[in-house]
Amino acid sequence: MVTDAAVPAPSTAAIVGVGAAVVGGLCAALQTRVNGSLAEHVGSGFGAAVVSFGSGLLWLLLALACWPAARGAVGRVLSGLRTRRLRWWEVLGGTAGGFYVAAQGLTAATLGVALFMVAVVAGQSTSSLLVDRFGLAPGGVRLITLGRALGPLLTVVAVGIAVSGSVGTVPSVGLAVIPFLAGAFQSWQQAMNGRVRGVAAAPGDRFAGVAAATFGNFVVGTAALAVAFGVSVLAVGPPTGTLPTQWPLDLVLYSGGLLGIVFIAIQAAVVHRIGVLLLALGMIAGQIVGALLLDVVVPGVAAPGPAMFAGAALTLVAVTVPVVEARLLRRRRR
Repeated sequence: MVTDAAVPAPSTAAIVGVGAAVVGGLCAALQTRVNGSLAEHVGSGFGAAVVSFGSGLLWLLLALACWPAARGAVGRVLSGLRTRRLRWWEVLGGTAGGFYVAAQGLTAATLGVALFMVAVVAGQSTSSLLVDRFGLAPGGVRLITLGRALGPLLTVVAVGIAVSGSVGTVPSVGLAVIPFLAGAFQSWQQAMNGRVRGVAAAPGDRFAGVAAATFGNFVVGTAALAVAFGVSVLAVGPPTGTLPTQWPLDLVLYSGGLLGIVFIAIQAAVVHRIGVLLLALGMIAGQIVGALLLDVVVPGVAAPGPAMFAGAALTLVAVTVPVVEARLLRRRRR
């Protein structure tokens, strides 16, 4: 079935939903700074990613222990795998989440949160065209229109502008490829999570299905990161740093897992009210604005310059192109 992206009319629920999506984007930006700082302490991007994902898994295990409906949803996922209602590769979305968190630890401290997020948005908006076109998400096939193609193209241009200010001072162009790929894999991850959630959900208990899909993500992601960390230790040796232990100041460096859970929970809670398109726009706005604020208020190695602000502004313009096109098409049909 071919569908068009729906843009709901403004309402109190929609405004609240978009506001929540912006908060989710802010959480993603903060998680990037937290995991980048943790990686500097540990001396290993993969090691920091294991700590971040592993802590999230522990929180989810605690939630499952206290939530019978969520345990039942996990059982439905396992049953779906046995009956082939779910294919094995549809539950591997956590590998993309693991790669995203590893990218934070490997590149965020050098690139800065703002450039990291611009590259992620470019990858995500570009790959979402293919995910929608081939109908990987539960919503079915969505055609590639001029607006849907122009938006991702502008985000790629935005990355070029953003890195232009630091070419020659840090290896921005090469490093920016890593978060670009992490963003590209996120679109596939979201599609797979939707499929898993559809199998796990029970009538009247949508959040239990969300919890099961999130739990599966953290199990798969933690396992993949543990293997990657082991390979990195064999290849280059153990981490050169240590875990931060200055309490309570360093507690924030262990918050990456919780921030990831909040990010996913907000997606699941508001998508039925505002639709996927407005959810994505709100999240991206929160990511970009939050990243710039973090780099300005708590500057890292790569403080944002004029080129970074220009690239971020173009990114915000780019993500509005599909929604403007959708509104114009909607008016023509009336």
